[in-house]
Amino acid sequence: MHSKALGAVLASLALVTAFPVLADGEEPGGRSHLDRTAGARSITLHDRTFVDEGLVGSGQLPAGTTDFLGDTLGSFSSLQVAPGTWKRIGDHYEGVLWTLPDRGRNDPAANLFFDYPARLERFRIRFTPGSGQLDMQVDGGLELKDYRGRPFTGADPAGAMLSERGLQLPAPKQGTGAGKVSFDAESLQFTRDGHFYIGDEYTANVYYFAPDGRLGGVIVPPASVAPRRKGKPFFGSLSAPDTGRRNNQGVEGMSLSPDGRTLFVVLQSALIQDTAKGNAAGRRNTRVLVYDVSHSPTPSKPIAHHVVQLPVYDEAGKGGPPNRTAAQSEVRALDDHSFLMLARDGAGFGAEGGAPIVYKSVLLVDLAGATNLAGTETEKGTASVLQDGTKPALRSDIVPAQTAELINMLNPAQLARVGLTMESLSEKWEAMDLVPVLEPEHPSDYFLLVANDNDFIARHCRMSGQSCNCDIDNDNRVLVYRLKLPAPLQ
Repeated sequence: MHSKALGAVLASLALVTAFPVLADGEEPGGRSHLDRTAGARSITLHDRTFVDEGLVGSGQLPAGTTDFLGDTLGSFSSLQVAPGTWKRIGDHYEGVLWTLPDRGRNDPAANLFFDYPARLERFRIRFTPGSGQLDMQVDGGLELKDYRGRPFTGADPAGAMLSERGLQLPAPKQGTGAGKVSFDAESLQFTRDGHFYIGDEYTANVYYFAPDGRLGGVIVPPASVAPRRKGKPFFGSLSAPDTGRRNNQGVEGMSLSPDGRTLFVVLQSALIQDTAKGNAAGRRNTRVLVYDVSHSPTPSKPIAHHVVQLPVYDEAGKGGPPNRTAAQSEVRALDDHSFLMLARDGAGFGAEGGAPIVYKSVLLVDLAGATNLAGTETEKGTASVLQDGTKPALRSDIVPAQTAELINMLNPAQLARVGLTMESLSEKWEAMDLVPVLEPEHPSDYFLLVANDNDFIARHCRMSGQSCNCDIDNDNRVLVYRLKLPAPLQ
């Protein structure tokens, strides 16, 4: 997602009412969406039980922290603990954490962008459950390079493109970032051998990188997902395409199955052609692409293609008719057919407008039984998944994935345990990863790290040698939950 121009600090964020996820045609019940559960809570889906054992820790980095290239740290559009580095040592855990910033500080309304080179940030982390403290120490990073060995840019391409190895890629022709490939990185997933995938907002591509950060391949999305205007590729973010991904709502969530064979790619919200007319609650039907990467890391087409319905809510937080969609911001796979999905509203510390916080949750998504759209006109072309385009109701021949809420982050009692309040929750929670608890007596217990994207919002901000100061500090934060899964991840 793009950074918004900043106003004054939000005066207050009231504890608000909301409603649970609504099925098509269901009327809102006006019940509070706050969770006041102090202890564990469980859900069952497809005869499997999952337990949320609660918020057990947190970590924080000041908003003005600088990274290995001297820029203000862009917080966490995605993160992952490096495979093989997570260890239990006495009373604490240690590991290497890789995080992904997006395209740099920007203000699209003013057409202001920086020539921000795409990168990964590396941290040494230490988590002590006894105190609940997660410590993070900046420990370098990795600058990403395209096929030509040139750095990427965060600048909007303004509809311009260049060709690399037969692919049309966004690239500004002049001005900021001219001649470089534009990249708005949003999702990160490592393979076991140190390669990694990154999902992009501009193109809805998934880029495959070598361990040294050099681009090695691209998964190009199906025609239904790729942004097009007047039948041609259109990768800009300042005006909308006719079909495909919405502006700034590309590959926001991505994850490999634990066995490394299946890659899940999830759009942030509904495609243009799948968006019902009316208010933003019409964006709920998003697409999930499933790729077999066991034979090639960059397959040409998905083996499965599903719809998952996102939560909808009343922006005013009064339980009225829904007018907004809680966009998904990250996924983490549990096996070859299910994953955790982080969905959130657009309210909180750092946001403009003063809207109340209504919805921030981690959902369980199971694709078993969902209709497979692979190879159909809803994938190969631009046919909609909606019945008539005026309502978010799906076509009668499409069964969506099943979902259930596992963690409601809007739990004042649990936030208080780690020194936080509803007022201190930032707007954009966009990163998530699972690591094992490593207790022999609890082989199915995991820590779930959930982190925010602070959009480079800092009182003292530097970007590509220039000032990008804001009027508030929106600190980098990580929350740690403990989960019990039905079985160990394999």
